[in-house]
Formats: sequence, structure tokens, C-alpha cells
Amino acid sequence: MRRLKIGVLGSGKGSNFCAILGAIADGRLDAEPVIVMSDVAGAGILDLARGAGIACEVIREPKFRTKLSPTVEAGVVESLRAAWVELVVLAGYMRMVKQPLLDAFPRRVINIHPALLPEFPGLEAWRQALEAGVTKTGCTVHFVDAGMDTGEVIAQAEVPVLAGDSAESLHARIQVAEHRIYPEVVARFASRELP
Repeated sequence: MRRLKIGVLGSGKGSNFCAILGAIADGRLDAEPVIVMSDVAGAGILDLARGAGIACEVIREPKFRTKLSPTVEAGVVESLRAAWVELVVLAGYMRMVKQPLLDAFPRRVINIHPALLPEFPGLEAWRQALEAGVTKTGCTVHFVDAGMDTGEVIAQAEVPVLAGDSAESLHARIQVAEHRIYPEVVARFASRELP
């Protein structure tokens, strides 16, 4: 069976992308990242892609900070299609995804969020969990729709909130869970268990 071609969109260091590369390297994931795109020119995820010999591209959006204009997003779709991407993986991508991308890849755009959705959508979910005083939080892999972290849940992993946790220590433990379940979910697409 041929390898699943994935396109990755990210805005930061790329720790989840790194976990996916690790899972490919040690044979747990039969996928091939064919393009990495970032809306931040100096993002670490682009350096990771270059280091791995993967095509990368900077998304330039002069108008908006939280989404892409339809024209720019259509350009992203064009690049993903030109690379024959089958699954779009958001890895720390900090913009809302809109119709051009969702229409081009129906039920083939996934994201990981650092909370047990529907709890704590949006930014710094680990801090939201800490401030809410919950005893457990975690991470969620979900299909992306036009809402803010509202898409159908694919998988979740629980992480306990410990006495004395800081936002940083809690976030670090959530990331360990993220790095485990995100490659597992991509592997389910690669084996065609997920459509």
C-alpha cells in the first residue's frame, strides 16, 4: 500500500510535527510529509522541514491575523493539491481554517488541541484548565470545521492536573500526550481505518 501523503500547517516550533517525523522514522506511521507550510516566516517548523528535506512554503497574509483571506487560502489549497496531499495536518497552526481549505479537503483536515474538547477551546487551553480548577485535562485530535475547535472528536488522552502545577508544567505534560496520540491518529488514516 502506498504511503499517505500529508501536508502540515504550523505556526510555531513544530513539536507535534517532530513527533510525527519520529513515528515515521521508527516505523509506527506509514506516511510521507510532502509539504510544510507556515504563516510565520521564521517558524521552527520550517527549519524542521528543511532539515528533513521536505518542501516548505511561507504563507503571506498581509490583511488578517487570525485567519487567511479567501485568495490567500485558495493559494494554500493550490500548493497542497500540487503536492498531491491527501490529509492536512494542523500542528500548532494559529489561524482559523475557512471554506476554501475545508471544501477542498472534506473530512481530511485534522487538528490537535491541548484540552479535552468541548472544554477550553481557544488559546492557552492548559492555562484555562488550571484557572478553572479542574482535576484533569488532556488533548483532543479532531476534524476541523469552520468553528473554533468545534469539529468532531477523533481521539482524546487524559492528563491529570497535579497539586502545585504551573501553566508551564501542565502544558509540558499535555504535550507528551499530544506527541503520543497525534501520530497514532495519522496512522489510522494511513491504514485507511479512518476515511
